Amino acid sequence: MSVFINYQHLQAFVISVVRLCAWLLLLSVVFLPLERLFALHPRKILRKGLASDVGFYFVSGLVPSLLLTPLLALVVLGAHAIVPYRVHAAVAAWPIWARAVAALIVGEVGFYWGHRWSHEIPFLWRFHCVHHHPAELYFLLSARSHPLDNVFTRLCGLVPVYLLGLATPLTPSGGAVSALLVLAVTMWGFLIHANLRWRLGPLEWVISTPAFHHWHHTSAAPRDRNFASMLPVIDLIFGTCHLPGKGWPTAYGITEKLPGSLRGQLIYPLRPRPGEPDLPTTAAADL
Repeated sequence: MSVFINYQHLQAFVISVVRLCAWLLLLSVVFLPLERLFALHPRKILRKGLASDVGFYFVSGLVPSLLLTPLLALVVLGAHAIVPYRVHAAVAAWPIWARAVAALIVGEVGFYWGHRWSHEIPFLWRFHCVHHHPAELYFLLSARSHPLDNVFTRLCGLVPVYLLGLATPLTPSGGAVSALLVLAVTMWGFLIHANLRWRLGPLEWVISTPAFHHWHHTSAAPRDRNFASMLPVIDLIFGTCHLPGKGWPTAYGITEKLPGSLRGQLIYPLRPRPGEPDLPTTAAADL
């Protein structure tokens, strides 16, 4: 029996790796030509840190889901214990498209605050600074995040969605809503990190674009802006939107020094650092 269970786990792991390889191939086929033809900052394909970025891509694709599954199961149980049944019953009666739209809005607000707290709370910044460390932006940077940072942000987005009954793994349609939400945010993340000079005019205020998110990664003032992943209106509501009509950031990254290796950056947030400032590097530089 134990051999059979281990075989199942190994098979699931192999399938996950193959799936990630297929997605990486598809993303490369789409974005490498686009970043070549419409590059904001001309860059070489074989850039410094590419191997580390690919490693983060696989770590981010494999580890967070293992941690999220039991945590979200507890959230679902808590939702049924805390939220009145009639609320979930009413939401379950909505058509799936209405639940999907509501889940996108509610989830985006949750993702926004999870992302913002990752900049404002020193302990969370230890993990999130791994994502902001590179001085160049391109599509694969979207997956370059510490798995614990990834888990925290996803929980912030998915917990309110589950509590309200907009998504639930207990029904096929409810599971589809949460899966589509995570897929949409993840796929859009590759676009907004891409090294593309695209501007969409008035549509930039409806849906996030590379220009919107590039300003989030700027190493110059104003920092700590544009936390939303898909809906800029959320930053407008909470006063953190910065999207000038012209111009792009001239430099990216942070002044904090991180190890160069994948292993070093995974361990970096967990190391004790006595005497370190209690503010994120980007915030501390503004004081």
